[in-house]
Amino acid sequence: MSSRPRVLMYSTGVCPYCLMAERLLKEKGVVEIEKIRIDLDPAQRAEMMQKTGRRTVPQIYIGEQHVGGFDDLSALNRQGRLDSMLQGA
Repeated sequence: MSSRPRVLMYSTGVCPYCLMAERLLKEKGVVEIEKIRIDLDPAQRAEMMQKTGRRTVPQIYIGEQHVGGFDDLSALNRQGRLDSMLQGA
């Protein structure tokens, strides 16, 4: 069995798009999402903006690849590319 890539999500406590992204990932079989709460740690917000070039949450990584926000995640799913990314393919 291949190990699934790590899923990392920059989020805040009151972000509906973060919740929708989490729901979609769980529907796809992701058991663990490593969350970084940027509302609790301003240094993490600065790091997220520096790494992604974006200010909004969620910002999602699958393995080393920056996927983007919920709209990007949803688009990958509609294109049929999300499953293979989550399998590490």
